[in-house]
Amino acid sequence: MSQTPQHSSHHQGDASTPDTQQIALENPRIVLAGKIMGGTLVTLALASALDVYRSFGLLFINEQLLALLLGLALATVFLLKPLHRGHPRTRLPWYDLLAAVISFAACTYVAFDYLNIMDAFFDAGPGIVLTGLIIVVAVAEAIRRTAGTMLFAFVLFFILFGLFGHFIPGHFQGRDVAVDRLVIYLGIDSNGIIGLPIAVVVSVVIAFIFFGNLLNASGGANFFTEISTSLMGGYRGGSAKIAILASSLFGSISGSAVANVVSTGVLTIPMMRKGGYSGEKAASIEAVASTGGQLMPPMMGAAAFLIAEFLRIPYTDIILAALIPAFLYYASLFIQADLYAARDEIKPVDEARPRARVVLAAGWPYILPFGSILIGLFVFNLQPQTAAMCAVATVLPLGLLFGYRGQRMPWQAFFRVLGETGIAVINLIVVSAMAGIVIGVLNITGLGFALTQAIIQLSEGNLALILLMAAAISIILGMGMPTVGVYLLLATLVVPSMVEAGVTPLAAHMFAFYFGILSMITPPVAAATFAAATISGTDFLKTGFTAMAFGWPAYVVPFIFVMSPEMLWQGTGFEILRILLLSLAGVWLISVAWIAYFAYRLTTAWRVLFLISGVACLVPGGAIPMGELLDLTGLLLGVFLVVSRITLSRKIAAHV
Repeated sequence: MSQTPQHSSHHQGDASTPDTQQIALENPRIVLAGKIMGGTLVTLALASALDVYRSFGLLFINEQLLALLLGLALATVFLLKPLHRGHPRTRLPWYDLLAAVISFAACTYVAFDYLNIMDAFFDAGPGIVLTGLIIVVAVAEAIRRTAGTMLFAFVLFFILFGLFGHFIPGHFQGRDVAVDRLVIYLGIDSNGIIGLPIAVVVSVVIAFIFFGNLLNASGGANFFTEISTSLMGGYRGGSAKIAILASSLFGSISGSAVANVVSTGVLTIPMMRKGGYSGEKAASIEAVASTGGQLMPPMMGAAAFLIAEFLRIPYTDIILAALIPAFLYYASLFIQADLYAARDEIKPVDEARPRARVVLAAGWPYILPFGSILIGLFVFNLQPQTAAMCAVATVLPLGLLFGYRGQRMPWQAFFRVLGETGIAVINLIVVSAMAGIVIGVLNITGLGFALTQAIIQLSEGNLALILLMAAAISIILGMGMPTVGVYLLLATLVVPSMVEAGVTPLAAHMFAFYFGILSMITPPVAAATFAAATISGTDFLKTGFTAMAFGWPAYVVPFIFVMSPEMLWQGTGFEILRILLLSLAGVWLISVAWIAYFAYRLTTAWRVLFLISGVACLVPGGAIPMGELLDLTGLLLGVFLVVSRITLSRKIAAHV
């Protein structure tokens, strides 16, 4: 395919965000300093993942390393992100330099004197209190600069509640916490900023993001694009199917839905429009496909590791739990793309396509890093970060010595990826630090328990209503937030009420995670849809609602796995296979009804019958009385409708 090389070469080795690219063009010296600091941050985190420090006899507790890396992240934010978001940085003002130095100094002090600080927790002097205050304020300002005023207002609300929540009368009254204790608890204690969220990002997430960026830089981006084109381009609606497959491959190692859209959409959206899809449809397909990458193992937008930590279960259990929902998500996209192509007579991609055999012959080694991760996790029971470093050890010589189609990665690219990964992860570290503030306030004031009880009371214990409320809250809280931040907030604010109502902890966490991710395609914010609409040049709201319609199964599947844990790989082999096949049949039947096409265009009566059959298949057998009979009835009705349509279409064709 003629366009593939240009696209691939443009993105090869490019792990930076659009903001970073803009800063690099305007202020190369500042961004170089940021990359050096970011690269140092990543190097220290990777050394921890490899247990290098212990090998050299350097013994310290984890919070000390977290504090040091937080200081590097905050200093990098103040260097790269200007005071006024969206304004170009033409120079480094003195106050930003001062903020970078002070925040780094405060975190470094905590890192080197953490044990003494904790010993004096209940009798802390003004120096320790001031240090905690500096860290809390620096994190809040870093959130404003990186994530915007909405999240800044959100974290500010929780800080103010921690200070004044005891004045609020009624059910939501918080505990009276002394200011100095609150500041130390949030800024220095392991229950606050330097807590579980940032620990998971540093210990696990950074290793996987570095692996993903290195894989792309070594030629993986080229391989993903060409294999998607060669496998899907020859089928009807091939341009959309290329977009779906490429986005799933990129998304499986990407930590951002928006970055996924930008990486693949610049090629796939024009290709889909040229193939016959409308601008809104092309942009919505790309947005939904890219968002689904956040639900794909092994990374799941880096949230899989957090879910495992919250639930205290092996990471491999999360991978298994995510497999069937992710498969249904992408199967539904392929089904709908195919039905639209058949209905609207959208042909295969008409450009020259590389043969799959040729692409695989040139790029099969790029499958090895994924194999090393799976083997490390499932066969050798390695920690996730160790498995990720095994993948790095696999892909590094692959890129340096061989490359893709003879284009080897220069050794300088390793350091470039290191720095760009550092800049990319500072947002995750800052958002994780913000989540630490929220978790800390919920714990120390008792607000978390009050919120759980309030949701239970508002819903009057009705599980269906609790799920609907949780879904709405998840979408609202997730608006415009990165995947990790979405999950962290929902895990602390929404999940406890679901568990209290009787939902299994794994299903509750996956439910909130799913709906938080769906905020990426749900207006009014819909960050992934906005990025796709910008590339396509289409109306944002029209594209947003088209994306919601195209991604309708994603809004339904979470309700199914709450009612049927078998979908999360919890049950016998027969039960898991049964829910998979019934759900797949239900998605296909409803998609036929929605698109109004199977063999020929459907009349309203046929659409209603297909819809009834599909809904009956999707209803979990154990969720309602006689549910298994309903499933069987829906499946038999679906078989009857399919046979009838095929017979009718043959009769029509015989008379034409």
